[in-house]
Amino acid sequence: MTDHERSTDEHDGRDRGDARPATGPGRPIPIAVSVRHVHLCVATVERLFGRGHCLTVEREITQPGQFAARETVALVGPRGHLRHVRVVGPERPEDQVEISRTDEFLLGIDAPVRESGDLVKTPGARIEGPVGHVDLNHGVICSQRHIHMSPAEAREFGVADGDIVDVRVGEAPRTLTFGGVRIRVRPGFVLEMHIDTDEANAAGISTGATALLESIHPSAQPREPR
Repeated sequence: MTDHERSTDEHDGRDRGDARPATGPGRPIPIAVSVRHVHLCVATVERLFGRGHCLTVEREITQPGQFAARETVALVGPRGHLRHVRVVGPERPEDQVEISRTDEFLLGIDAPVRESGDLVKTPGARIEGPVGHVDLNHGVICSQRHIHMSPAEAREFGVADGDIVDVRVGEAPRTLTFGGVRIRVRPGFVLEMHIDTDEANAAGISTGATALLESIHPSAQPREPR
């Protein structure tokens, strides 16, 4: 993927001329910095950790039902490898690897910026566990920055599922406005913005910082909050 293609993908919808400013300052949105991690299907868990193995909870994370597992794996690419990569549970229907741009350079993998679950035409990698390994032919992405929120919170902020927004993060002298932030709305979601380590470092922030909504780019096909 070229830099132009990456920029277009990441900032989908920003230049359509239909942006509107957020109404009022709004309440701060908590930020969680997402480090490299993998989601695994049941079959892959068993190949990496042994027949009948199930992921075990290390700690719960903010979004309901999600957890950081005790299990870790190694990622291997054409150029290098990354060890002690956390598995995030529960098991999913399909394997997915989420890495930062810096991780891509280390591994030698050019992963596109995608929403979670959008794995068509993505590169693969080898995942190694204590018992075996799996060679993925696709599934590696750089996750698009996004905000989880409930339907009630979507109404509060005046957004819908699928909208793209701009948010301001950080403090002077490293204040940044992040564009291309996708809204994800679902009952049970907890208000939280997810960015990766590269994005957090650029703004000089960490988990626990907050963001402010600046402008909204409605989806080309608006949907009511789910």
